[in-house]
Amino acid sequence: MSRPSRPEGECRTAQHEGNADPARPATTRADAPAAPLRFAAMTAATRAGAQALLSAFLRGDDHYRASSGAYGDGGDDALERALDLFLARPAIGFVWVAQSGEADATEALVPEVVGACVVCYAISTSRGSIVAKLDDVTVAAAATGRGVGAAMIEALAAHLAVRGVTRIDCACHRNNRGAWRFYERLGFVPLDEERIAKLL
Repeated sequence: MSRPSRPEGECRTAQHEGNADPARPATTRADAPAAPLRFAAMTAATRAGAQALLSAFLRGDDHYRASSGAYGDGGDDALERALDLFLARPAIGFVWVAQSGEADATEALVPEVVGACVVCYAISTSRGSIVAKLDDVTVAAAATGRGVGAAMIEALAAHLAVRGVTRIDCACHRNNRGAWRFYERLGFVPLDEERIAKLL
């Protein structure tokens, strides 16, 4: 469930200005960090950074914690297994990461992961195509308010669109007003329905 815990943070922030290739650095707002942002699916090299951000989000977000029992939250062990699955089965989904800074020429120095979100594919009968389910959007505390979240989601949308994905679905806690504003600024439209879950 996408549950931004702050207006722009933990689920969002910033301006992705006309970067057609989401894996290339993006230009961000004037208050953005000096380092360029890069966006890509998580790899073995960026896994530790993504895991640290997602773990902190899942343990610390009050909106998520309120629903974690219904989700059958399995803690850090479940997150570890999920990341294994994303790396092993990319046709089902991936973790999208935002990195701050440039890799060195040998790619030995991995830029810091400052944002992450989870994307899973589904088939939509209303669209007659593949759609994406967006969850767990989070931005590092030190990078919030600098446009990282919005840039990350806009880069993700560009990445998905060129691959034939025609919609991004996400959930947002009804009481998280900052998150609602964040998503509406990015073009998300509220649905008159609620996500429900059944554990198996």
